[in-house]
Amino acid sequence: MYFKRKELEKFRSFKGPLIDVRSPSEYYKGNMPNSINIPLFDNDERTIIGTIYKKEGRNKAVIEGLQFLEKKIEFLLDNLFMNIDSFKTIPNKNNNELFIRIYCSRGGMRSQSIAWLLEKYKLNPITLDGGYKIYRRWVLDSFSKKLNIVVIGGKTGTGKTRLLSLLEKYKYQTIDLEGFACHRGSTFGGLGMKEQPSNEQFENIIAEKLNSYKCSKNIFVEAESANIGKCKIPHEFFNQMKHSRRIEILRSESNRLDELINTYSVFKKEELQESVLRIKKRLGPQRTKIALESINKEKWDLVCKSVLDYYDRCYEYEKVGKENLMLLDLTDKNYDEKIIDLINNVI
Repeated sequence: MYFKRKELEKFRSFKGPLIDVRSPSEYYKGNMPNSINIPLFDNDERTIIGTIYKKEGRNKAVIEGLQFLEKKIEFLLDNLFMNIDSFKTIPNKNNNELFIRIYCSRGGMRSQSIAWLLEKYKLNPITLDGGYKIYRRWVLDSFSKKLNIVVIGGKTGTGKTRLLSLLEKYKYQTIDLEGFACHRGSTFGGLGMKEQPSNEQFENIIAEKLNSYKCSKNIFVEAESANIGKCKIPHEFFNQMKHSRRIEILRSESNRLDELINTYSVFKKEELQESVLRIKKRLGPQRTKIALESINKEKWDLVCKSVLDYYDRCYEYEKVGKENLMLLDLTDKNYDEKIIDLINNVI
């Protein structure tokens, strides 16, 4: 029997592979995390079908789609069965029946066609009524929930990201915005990181993480500006960050320099120099020259000192969570489980 559920949460509750049958370009723009893209039509085919639909109507578009499908039905089925079989190798602790969860843009012909086909093979397909469109509505609505956010702030080099990772290690609720955005938020932020997701996918990832948390409990997040590289923090979420409690991390300049050296000295000189040149107008000619020459000579302390003043001045304009500030001096302290007790004492 082929199931169809209107409610997103019921669709998500079923166990089994999650298959997105939209075109690759649709999938890249945004998708349900952990889904597998097995497109019914490629980007060009989708464009052709869409044009026919607008000019000649639905029936002609359906016929064109069937002609495309006829040529690659065997490949499509092989791809589907390969992913379904690989999923069956994953242990099913509750011995629940597996379903093949399928969605397209609006829960229309693409997902229903694949579901019909899989039903003929006596499998258990289930489609999402409303498709990815209804999922996106859920994503955007999730940022309007009242969240108990605690912002971790501090100047460049205070180890905010390491502290967030430590909290996550000890099972605290954390949202790693920089990790999700694949960017550290500065001119050096893209070094060593994967390609950034689309802004839409960035939102999807955050929403999924929030969905796994209890909103009444503390959710720790690093202080950020509204944009992290090309990704923009959802407006409602960012607005809550601005008015949340904030733990301000204090560390000595030598601590901060050590943190920056450990983080950035591992990258290629050319990459570091390119990053410096992107902010040369703000650094000024003297600091830019010192930074470039120091990179070439691997004098990492001079490199970091030459940009630290610039970032400290930028920091004065950062407003996230500064209305409700709690200071935490971690100068010369190791970032271990003892820090967790200090954090608990200030919140």
